[in-house]
Amino acid sequence: MDRRDFLKTGMAAGGALAAGGTGMVAGVAQAAGVPQDQRFPNGFVWGCATASYQIEGAVREDGRGPSIWDTFSHTPGRVANGDTGDVACDSYHRYAEDVALLKGLGVGAYRMSIAWSRIFPEGRGKPNPKGVAYYDRVVDALLAAGITPYVTLFHWDLPQALPGGWQNRDTAKAFADYAGFMAGKLSDRVHQFMTVNELRCFTDLGHVQGIHAPGLKLDPAAANQVRHHGVLAHGLGVQAIRAHARGGARVGIADNANIYVPAIETPEHIAAAKAAMRNENAMFLTAVMEGRYIDSYLEAAGAAAPKVQAGDMAAIGSPLDFVALNIYTPTFVKADASAPGGYAQLPHLASSPRMASPWLYVGPEAGYWGVRTVSELWNPKAIYISENGCSADDVLNAAGRVDDSDRIMYLRNYLGQFRRAASEGYPLNGYFLWSLMDNFEWADGYGKRFGIHHVDFATQKRTPKLSALWYRELIRRNALV
Repeated sequence: MDRRDFLKTGMAAGGALAAGGTGMVAGVAQAAGVPQDQRFPNGFVWGCATASYQIEGAVREDGRGPSIWDTFSHTPGRVANGDTGDVACDSYHRYAEDVALLKGLGVGAYRMSIAWSRIFPEGRGKPNPKGVAYYDRVVDALLAAGITPYVTLFHWDLPQALPGGWQNRDTAKAFADYAGFMAGKLSDRVHQFMTVNELRCFTDLGHVQGIHAPGLKLDPAAANQVRHHGVLAHGLGVQAIRAHARGGARVGIADNANIYVPAIETPEHIAAAKAAMRNENAMFLTAVMEGRYIDSYLEAAGAAAPKVQAGDMAAIGSPLDFVALNIYTPTFVKADASAPGGYAQLPHLASSPRMASPWLYVGPEAGYWGVRTVSELWNPKAIYISENGCSADDVLNAAGRVDDSDRIMYLRNYLGQFRRAASEGYPLNGYFLWSLMDNFEWADGYGKRFGIHHVDFATQKRTPKLSALWYRELIRRNALV
């Protein structure tokens, strides 16, 4: 099957998808002869994910205001090769083509994000009707294709105009106003909302390490306050979505919690991994799920602990309909009675396998243990994998194809671990592959490719990679391939 055949047959398959509220494939029939131990549950949600700044481009069109990533990427030395998101994948103009890619895969759902500064160019105040109209068009196109939108309201592209950014508590309130506004506009058709994406990244990478926008290196007290404003924005956002959504909505968060894997599957090492999961995510997912900062975190922070106002923790702990996890790489731990918390983290080794991105160590077990530990610690109603995928050194071969067997290897192994979690009864309801197509990879610019569709950024031509054919077959079978 060549790429043209793939797209043609995918269009036909796409018509069988339901446009219902969960993005489930209607009446998925298991392929004949598929062993039971390879199958996913009936109704499992299969999707792809992208983010606004990474794909849209059109940064100065139709009233969009600048975001901190516009500023950061245009600052010399901040992004590899001086790349910016000014054009990216030009999905602002080519969204119909991208919906066709999704339909060709046979997915039932698409995780997308809204560019806050397209809606409120100043971060708050008067909304921009052209920005709202754009997302209306995208949502309508998805629904017409039988694909359910899962909308993330903040994926790092904070409006530049907000005074003080995440250092300012008012930004959390501005986010809630924006989230409530968008829920009111979209919830007649969109029923799945995620508040923010990856708390640790937009706080720590941007305000502690300084390698992402806005590029700051704050002291511990200021950094903890930024983290608090991030989780507060999530909590206030949950409340605003519920208050303004029409006809009800399911609300969750997409978080890249640090995932801890027991070095050996024995009770003492499993307990160590669970303790690490709770303690090392104390300022993020733990706070969201428990509605408090645990004592060990506050004691370790000391005078640098965040300043919390009355009502903050109740908002942060607002009940969720689901937890979505972005899972890429593990940290292995072992039980150690002499260490704080009773566990020791094992370092990645020089010989540890990893993909093209230096940080992306391969550890498929993160898939199983991420789902299991979140389930056992906090008992969420449902779990989704909102991102999983990998970078690879993809180049078109002489035949104009990308035969990315390394990505297929990565996905097959991780999905095997997600299937294990689902088969053991943990509430894993769906999976969103990162990413639909190559795009602007933040500080790495266009040098790292995560897509299952190759993008020629000079011509904007999209070409399905071998991994796209593999993913389509997995969806067709609803089973490992």
